[in-house]
Amino acid sequence: MIVSKEIQKTVAIRLDGAVLKGGLVVPKNAVGMVIFSHGSGSSRLSPRNNFVAQMLQKKGLATLLFDLLTVDEDKIYENRFNIDLLTKRLVDVTQWVQQQKEIRSLPIGYFGASTGAASALRAATFYGKEIKAVVSRGGRPDMALQDLHKVTAPTLLIVGGWDDVVIELNEKAYQKLQCERKLEIIPKATHLFEEPGKLEEVAHISANWFTRYLQTQKKEKDVQG
Repeated sequence: MIVSKEIQKTVAIRLDGAVLKGGLVVPKNAVGMVIFSHGSGSSRLSPRNNFVAQMLQKKGLATLLFDLLTVDEDKIYENRFNIDLLTKRLVDVTQWVQQQKEIRSLPIGYFGASTGAASALRAATFYGKEIKAVVSRGGRPDMALQDLHKVTAPTLLIVGGWDDVVIELNEKAYQKLQCERKLEIIPKATHLFEEPGKLEEVAHISANWFTRYLQTQKKEKDVQG
């Protein structure tokens, strides 16, 4: 199904025992869907993720930003680092996306930030070839180290050049990945890419990665359809 007009709405994603709030934007004639998995202590309102999402939307990509935890769950600090729970939420929300008639035909990618990168990569192993691309921004893919060899989606790891510890952790994760992969180090950038122009660079590189892999899949689906 081709979306002939833009969709922009707040959604309530009902899962077993939880209702998660989210923001869904689907550009006209979208070529793919990117589901965001935010880092610890963040939410669907993350200004950095929303900035990246807006860039992706301009490139014809639908985006879904949602809260991985309910308000009550987020009050328990340990939940923010419970990768098993966060992965299950992302898996379940992906299934929700696949059931929505306006977007279910779109190829899916994941964008994970900080600890959200670990849940994105683990969810990608659950879905296998159904997930077409993964991007990690300042991520902690090392928190999913034991599963990285099972990732099949082309994976881009983006790290700030001044984020020494996270560079090291990403290099370790990069070695474990056996899929198509790239480690992109943004010069003169810290962990949150707060320096002038650096988050724009992250958004641009991410948009190129997703359009490269999701647009190809969309064309193949259209031909087969």
